[in-house]
Amino acid sequence: MSVRPAEETYRNPVLNADWSDPDVVRVGDDFYLTASSFGRAPGLPLLHSRDLVNWTLVGHALQRLQPAAEFRAPRHDCGVWAPSSRFHDDRFWIFWGDPDQGIFQVNAPEIRGPWTRPHLVKRGKGLIDPCPLWDEETGEAYLVHAWAKSRSGVKNRLTGHRMHPDGAGLLDEGRTIVDGDAIPGWFTLEGPKLYRHDGWFWILAPAGGVETGWQGAFRSRDFFGPYEERIVLEQRDTGVNGPHQGGWVRTRSGEDWFLHFQQRGAYGRVVHLQPMRWGADGWPVIGDDGAPVTEHRRPALPPQPPAAPATDDDFPGGRYGRQWQWTANPQDGWATQHSADGLRLTCVPTSDAHDLRRLPHILTQRLPGTPATVEVGLRLHSEEPGARAGLAVLGDAFGWIGLERRADGTVHLVHRFAEAAAEKERDAERPRPAAEGHARLRIEIGPDARCRFAADTGDGFRPSGPVFAATPWRWVGALLGLFATAPAGTGHAGSGTFTHFRIQPC
Repeated sequence: MSVRPAEETYRNPVLNADWSDPDVVRVGDDFYLTASSFGRAPGLPLLHSRDLVNWTLVGHALQRLQPAAEFRAPRHDCGVWAPSSRFHDDRFWIFWGDPDQGIFQVNAPEIRGPWTRPHLVKRGKGLIDPCPLWDEETGEAYLVHAWAKSRSGVKNRLTGHRMHPDGAGLLDEGRTIVDGDAIPGWFTLEGPKLYRHDGWFWILAPAGGVETGWQGAFRSRDFFGPYEERIVLEQRDTGVNGPHQGGWVRTRSGEDWFLHFQQRGAYGRVVHLQPMRWGADGWPVIGDDGAPVTEHRRPALPPQPPAAPATDDDFPGGRYGRQWQWTANPQDGWATQHSADGLRLTCVPTSDAHDLRRLPHILTQRLPGTPATVEVGLRLHSEEPGARAGLAVLGDAFGWIGLERRADGTVHLVHRFAEAAAEKERDAERPRPAAEGHARLRIEIGPDARCRFAADTGDGFRPSGPVFAATPWRWVGALLGLFATAPAGTGHAGSGTFTHFRIQPC
């Protein structure tokens, strides 16, 4: 068996971090991907590629979550679930479900905007995973969505609607077009993506749960059914558990590809690229005859330089890069622009200062999916006792290392953590003086997201505390975070300045 040169192949995952519930669309020679962003702001990340392998983050379609009052505090597993991206009538469209409110959409003439304000297409609890279709053959428009049992008491079914061609509303009450309970062995049917191909309506949708399920395909001559079904991608004897929801895209030359996610615990939902073809019987064949590929021939597209979403940041002028998201809708004054480099975060007074999971003013980015070392410089500019700032690994358990001002006026290096069930943090290492009020902070992320903390306060890096195992929230992978805070009741609490944020592969 011949071996292809490395430059002719790619390896999965092509996005090795938590880009959950991806969908993809091609416009000309460009491919655009969006993903779930849950309760973080800005939301609806927008990624760009020209070869389906190398991706860069070019912006976000949603600057603030709506209604704004609902997202003043963190709602880590809520908000923007499973968006679908389409290009129609010379505009980009993104539909998503908020399980507590309903189905929303935004649209824009260009991928970088301006994007419209969120528009509520269908109000209701438990409406998730919507996908529109504008049928070029008939001029009609449709929408399909799934259900979250936690809000609606309904699951394992797909509901279809006729949609107004302008995407602003639905034309009927909708009806069940696929009932997973009527298919032997199928459960937790969700994440539908709707297409028209070869005279059929197609729905690509996963079932069986994110960790152990499979990718299904459904087809019907009529949008409202009846639909035939087939499993078209499953784990088999590979190491790719799940293979869960994603999107089909066709290149200009006619190649078919499928992007989907794999659930990887604290790393979240990483993205795989699978070859796809149409079999002699008219059904799609994804991966290696239905099994995920680890390495494969690259798409027949012009070669592109290696690229990945940005992680490093020098914070020029106090501005942070587009890779960062707040844990809730941001407020004025959390970060201050200035004339030098470095991220200046205000020590925001709060009664929740000892539980990072409750803080809305943490600036986060995704945990890398491979072993890496994270470093950042920190200087604490606050005279308020209890003011602190630091570098965190944030999930339903959290750990952080940073600086804190003590009641006697000294600054100490502190390292704290909280288990998932704990309501408050506790020390992972005995605090030690940081006489100059600055430190270089480090987290070494090893296999299985096991994190070792260290800091340099002027005498070289010294390890701190035991190993901390990063954990996800229910749907969201662990996050890296930068924060500054102070106890409630303090006045002008000062700030923490972060410099030279770096993530280096180990």
